[in-house]
Amino acid sequence: MEKEFKHIQAAHCENGVATSLLRYHGMDFISEPLVFGIGSGLFYIHIPFLLINGGPAISYRTMPGFIFSRASKLLGLNVTRKKFTNEAAAKEFLDQKAKLGIPVGCQVGVFNLPYFPPEYRFHFNAHNLIVYGKEGNDYLVSDPVMETVTKLSEQDMLKVRFAKGPFAPKGQTYFPENINKVSEENLRKAIIKGIKRNSRDMLYVPGPIAGVAGINFTAGRIRKWREKLGAKKAALYLGQIVRMQEEIGTGGGGFRFIYAAFLEQSAGILQEDKLTLVSDEFTKAGDLWRASAVQMGRIYKGRLDEQKYYEECADCKLVDEKKERTMKRTKNSMITGKAAVNPFFKTPTTTVF
Repeated sequence: MEKEFKHIQAAHCENGVATSLLRYHGMDFISEPLVFGIGSGLFYIHIPFLLINGGPAISYRTMPGFIFSRASKLLGLNVTRKKFTNEAAAKEFLDQKAKLGIPVGCQVGVFNLPYFPPEYRFHFNAHNLIVYGKEGNDYLVSDPVMETVTKLSEQDMLKVRFAKGPFAPKGQTYFPENINKVSEENLRKAIIKGIKRNSRDMLYVPGPIAGVAGINFTAGRIRKWREKLGAKKAALYLGQIVRMQEEIGTGGGGFRFIYAAFLEQSAGILQEDKLTLVSDEFTKAGDLWRASAVQMGRIYKGRLDEQKYYEECADCKLVDEKKERTMKRTKNSMITGKAAVNPFFKTPTTTVF
């Protein structure tokens, strides 16, 4: 008897695809926050020499595909990924899986998704959805950011699977195989390793444009945009930050609310109450960034224009350097359960190391 696929709505596409696929294979305990946290999804990078849709290239998460790959590896699962240079071969492979009733994840471009509202369509090629079957010439699609399932024609599916530009999908398809039961001990270890990696990525990634340093880099740029670019273009740049931080599946606050939920769930699994306190701090950090996004939105709409408002937006991005140094000193001790200071935006975090 063919197993029924159940659509799960999520804040973020890759988290949602991973959660749906793993639950389909019997991992009922998994959740979007757990996938994101175990996969060390929280990140920050500002690439100054690259523009996306005319605005700054800023990302609040790790590279596309890394979340599911890392989480699967730590949980002891196998994920098969396939890319194609030939559209016919890509279609044939997807048709085979659909015929067998095997749900698979697909990386696609957003711009040509017909069910997306026009205001949300832009040239972004790292979106993820699930194909779980086919009816005639239409694929059955579960897009985690949508409320219900939908369909895509063969023509539309090829168009989004082979979208051009940065992060071109190249027909990428992925799915878990040979799913084994995950023990409670394995889950605990996966959570701890996920937190350790995320702390390392934010604190010690080299260069001035990524991790904590990248946040400070963006703050410095925001202070200069109005004078350097002019009010109109500077406002457009702030609008881009709002889109990347709040509107494209981050769950709000640049993924900080999702990460807070991960820490809260982890507190119960690890029986570590301090993680609950840290979760609260991440929620406060998300609130701060969301308030900053509201102000950026007002500037974008022309309701605010003075330099002091840019300064205030930049202040919300800044990290307390003293806290950062404290975190670097404390990180080396790596004692389970001790609270340390984390510079993921003026907020303490955990050292479950």
